Amino acid sequence: MPKKALITGITGQDGYHLSELLNNKGYEVYGLIRGQQNPKLVRVEQEQPYIKLIEGDLTDQSSLVRSIEVSEPDEIYNLAAVSHVGYSFRNPILTAEVTGKGVLNLLEAIRVTGYANKVRFYQASTSEMFGGLDYNRPGKGYDENALFHPRSPYGVAKLYGHWITKNYRESYGMHASCGILFNHEGPRRGIEFVTRKISNAVARIHLGLQDHIELGNLDSKRDWGYAGDYVEGMWLMLQQEKPDDYVLATGETHSIQDYLELAFKEVGIENWHLYVKQNPKFLRPAEVDILLGNPEKAEKILGWKRKVDFEDLVSMMVKHDLELESPNKLT
Repeated sequence: MPKKALITGITGQDGYHLSELLNNKGYEVYGLIRGQQNPKLVRVEQEQPYIKLIEGDLTDQSSLVRSIEVSEPDEIYNLAAVSHVGYSFRNPILTAEVTGKGVLNLLEAIRVTGYANKVRFYQASTSEMFGGLDYNRPGKGYDENALFHPRSPYGVAKLYGHWITKNYRESYGMHASCGILFNHEGPRRGIEFVTRKISNAVARIHLGLQDHIELGNLDSKRDWGYAGDYVEGMWLMLQQEKPDDYVLATGETHSIQDYLELAFKEVGIENWHLYVKQNPKFLRPAEVDILLGNPEKAEKILGWKRKVDFEDLVSMMVKHDLELESPNKLT
């Protein structure tokens, strides 16, 4: 019998990559969706017809119980969240309900259905829990033992989800692991995220469809990897005999300016400053200046290592958006 996996956040970037990975491994894949109004649902139905969709919501525990009873999963991957940091400042209560309490709802649904000792659970934690502060290990980056200091409602909500997962692991013996993933991007990233915003704008500027891009802090540094590499790490965590928490990262950090330089260079533009304007509305109330991860534990225990480097990631995203936007080019 094939293994069964239930994925929340199935319509997001990671949900797309993970469902593809699991399908290729012979899994029966179930995806939780909030309803028929999600514009990404059409894409899932057209491009990934092998996914069995179940209606449910992280804020509605009864729907989560039903989804578990219907799918009878061997593995559950909780990828759903209000995941945009800027949006979380504008909608902190919703972020707390979905990104934080939603994890508790799902864990309780697992427990009350009798799956606590039957299913392996993955919680998508985030580098935003570190907050970029107390950065006292230059060159090494944050590992699983570093101090948390979230600097956004999103980071705070994710930290609750992280700790409640650890609590259920310790209290009920659940095989529950947290992946503390640093920024992972790709062509399937939403346009509202800065990397995709830049790659899409660069393509449109090159094609004559717009003349500039507006951004916030250009000095922020992030540890950027490719999402397709990171979902493999998620799967590897649930294949281990014992549950644990792991940092997935590249061990390198690059600034927004670095990303801009490479993206514009991809279309032959050297002086990117001419096309970039800073707009205060894109600044966070509390800024995270630098995030750098230390993936040594994941590399040693899971055998995981990123494959796509930063330069290839930027190139991949710009090329994708050039192809996407080319039909809109003005003649």
